[in-house]
Amino acid sequence: MNRYPLWKYILIGITLVVAFVFALPNFFGEVPAVQVSPVRTTEKADAALLQQVEAALKTGGLAYHGVELAGNSVKVRLATTDTQIKAKDVLQNALGNRYTVALNLVPASPAWLASVNALPMYLGLDLRGGVHFLLEVDMKAALEKAAVRYQNDFRTELRNDRIRYGRIAREGNTVTVHFSTRDQRDAAAGKLGLAFTDLAFTPEDQAEGFTLTARLRPEAEKRVQEFALQQNITTLRNRVNELGVAEPVIQQQGASRVVVQLPGVQDTAKAKDILGRTATLEVRMVDEQADPVAVSQGQAPFGAEIVPSREGVPIAVKKDVVLTGESITDASPGFDSQSGQAAVHINLDGKGARIFKDITRENVGKRMAILLIEKGVAEAITAPVIREEIGGGRVQITGMESAQEASDVALLLRAGALAAPMQIVEERTVGPSMGAENISKGFHSNIWGFITVVSFMTLYYRVFGLFSSVALAINAFFLVALLSMLQATLTLPGMAAIALTLGMAIDANVLINERVREELRNGATPQAAIHAGYERAWATILDSNLTTLIAGIALFWLGSGPVRGFAVVLCLGILTSMFSAVTVSRAMVNLTYGRQARLAKVSI
Repeated sequence: MNRYPLWKYILIGITLVVAFVFALPNFFGEVPAVQVSPVRTTEKADAALLQQVEAALKTGGLAYHGVELAGNSVKVRLATTDTQIKAKDVLQNALGNRYTVALNLVPASPAWLASVNALPMYLGLDLRGGVHFLLEVDMKAALEKAAVRYQNDFRTELRNDRIRYGRIAREGNTVTVHFSTRDQRDAAAGKLGLAFTDLAFTPEDQAEGFTLTARLRPEAEKRVQEFALQQNITTLRNRVNELGVAEPVIQQQGASRVVVQLPGVQDTAKAKDILGRTATLEVRMVDEQADPVAVSQGQAPFGAEIVPSREGVPIAVKKDVVLTGESITDASPGFDSQSGQAAVHINLDGKGARIFKDITRENVGKRMAILLIEKGVAEAITAPVIREEIGGGRVQITGMESAQEASDVALLLRAGALAAPMQIVEERTVGPSMGAENISKGFHSNIWGFITVVSFMTLYYRVFGLFSSVALAINAFFLVALLSMLQATLTLPGMAAIALTLGMAIDANVLINERVREELRNGATPQAAIHAGYERAWATILDSNLTTLIAGIALFWLGSGPVRGFAVVLCLGILTSMFSAVTVSRAMVNLTYGRQARLAKVSI
């Protein structure tokens, strides 16, 4: 009656072992570390960099616990925070400006646990420490950027329809086109009005000529601002994820602000560097009239600027931007069919394809520079001579040093640039000591709550209370292991959810124990009372946990941030508690009492 088949005991044993292994990494904590990564994302951290780091540390007389390649960075484990700061200074001086050296925290769990993919769960900003930024998008600049695009598009549309015009001027987010006759102005108004439905056009007759002023309609302004915010969020998320920051939080706050949280990053300057790592593409014409000697000496001609090239020779490019990365719809690595060199294949949208076709048709025989702008620094990755008109919207960029670099450049271009400038309006650094204090308080609250519950259950239900307490401890292991397997992020609200889950989990055992007592009072034999207690309490346990699970799902669905973290831990805790309170506790009862055919009494 009260016996499990052997396979069920084996299954429970396996789950206990797995839970113990996957929960174990969370008890080792974290150690101070420094992280070395290349400034340019097109460069890779390799074994040579690892050797340089080791040599610099040995030269500086600094002891370390381990050096490892992790993604596109080298991480050095250190004993204390004092050694961590010294190591940062030593490595930065030794490696120069090509690499950034940041303070970080890494798990202290043994390598054999990592080899079986048993990793600690991520800790949120309030537990692990890190940096918090509140950034504000410059919506005025977003509107002005849209006006610049329309300014270029007007030229293309009017040229295609052979409508003569004077100059096209922009002031803020309005664009004004000048004409010499009213007929030209009216023809342009009809053409542009059909082509650009988001704009409101205002014709004016002036003494010196006729003008047509365009500005975004209110609903279009709102769409531009919303797009700028969402593109900035996407770009920030892509860049931070590519740099391997564990579980970053990047979310919208209000109509123009973005919250960025980077747990584990202790270096505010490094965090700003991460946020600034966006890349875009610009196409500009090379200034053919520039004096090579003057350019080599850093003297830029009027209307041009000097940028470095991949060959190490500076070139002068005109300041007028022909095309930007905003026209890129896709970028993929590949190879040049003629030379076999690594290349990046770029697809342009309709407007970009038309602009590129026009500019290549009008400048055959001249050089066009394709600039990659990363961290505000422009570099000419190639400056080919235009041999013929290029249409169809598909462009190939050669000049890549390797297939890996082509892949990296394509990734950068797909990630895109910020749609509008952003400024940091608030920044906070949560130190690791404060995070450790929060962990300590949360851990002690759970421990004292657990001890109190165990004491009450053992005193009130005797041996059955002890079984319930062991099942409760196993439930905590299951929950921690499950969070680690899912690589979830634990925050203070999550620790509160663990405490709540442990308190609620014991309810199931209270129901079972009281049901067993009731059966004994009604005259049932001990074996029958145990069987009936578990069987008849199950429906009530299921109902109560399902209602709580529904509330947890609603919290996750409608909540955000810490509320969702609380909901995740609560829902997982409900599932683990149903298994541990019913299956695991009954397995212990069956092993203790199930094999006694003539059981006289039970300790409950």
